[in-house]
Amino acid sequence: MTRRELDAAGIREPVLRSAYQRCRELNARHGRTYFLATRLLSPPQRPAVHALYGFARWLDDIVDEPAPGSTPATIAAELKAVEKRFFAAFGAGRSDDPLLAAVIDACARYGIAREHFRAFFRSMRMDLSVTDYPQRAALDDYVHGSAEVIGLQVLPVLGTVTGRDEAAPHAAALGKAFQLTNFLRDVAEDLARDRVYLPADELAEFGVDRDRLAWCAEHGRVDQRVRDALAAQIAVTRTVYDQARPGIAMLHPVSRACVATAFRLYSEILDRIERAGHNVFAGRAAVPRTRRVMIAAGALTRAQWLQLRNPAPAPVAVS
Repeated sequence: MTRRELDAAGIREPVLRSAYQRCRELNARHGRTYFLATRLLSPPQRPAVHALYGFARWLDDIVDEPAPGSTPATIAAELKAVEKRFFAAFGAGRSDDPLLAAVIDACARYGIAREHFRAFFRSMRMDLSVTDYPQRAALDDYVHGSAEVIGLQVLPVLGTVTGRDEAAPHAAALGKAFQLTNFLRDVAEDLARDRVYLPADELAEFGVDRDRLAWCAEHGRVDQRVRDALAAQIAVTRTVYDQARPGIAMLHPVSRACVATAFRLYSEILDRIERAGHNVFAGRAAVPRTRRVMIAAGALTRAQWLQLRNPAPAPVAVS
């Protein structure tokens, strides 16, 4: 199947094919929902989406899963070195680096803006020093680079039936909604990394602070104050999903099933948190595999029908 996708996308060079394959493996291993939804795209689109998500996953792992003995200084140096190599390759429009070749090729094929990657690197650097977000505005600044720009990077690959500028705010909102959902699901995991990705002032309205969250994580339970605070955060996140939803109809027809499926599966994580009494400390809220497969299977027939009748969005020629 991978060979079919690469052939369909016109990717011929062996080194480049190997780089795309590596990104696909990263996406399959780390992003189960994203990977499943990507199967609903047309074959020519899939390699570029794998490259973008695989690259993001690789940088995220540099920060969150460092090698033994790493320090914030050595991680920052590694991230800086990757950033320098990336932008040098971006300017050239190609790379022989097996870790960068695929994402650079995808950017060149689809005319993906450099500014999105500058914002992403900035947010990755923030994770090395910022552990709390006092207000929503501070968190939004981080989320723009860590998630909104991912939606903007992928948008040219998905294609639109409107002007791209009209669809862009919705694509950014969807990336933000997914990220905010992750923050709610992963409160305990993030605390273990000494981070809290929930606005401190909004938590304080319910009498919740970092120490109270840490107590819940230690005991695997949630008290009423934390339950109420998390319910309020879920309500905020659902408004972001509402902002993202109109963008699905603006996408190229062959891309809608993929994004609608990811939208549905990720938003259901919020439902799972609620059904668990908002206890995100007793276990990781997730949509069961059988449920994911059922939803994706239901979308597959329509996706294939649309692919037969609509060519995939053409890459943007870059001068």
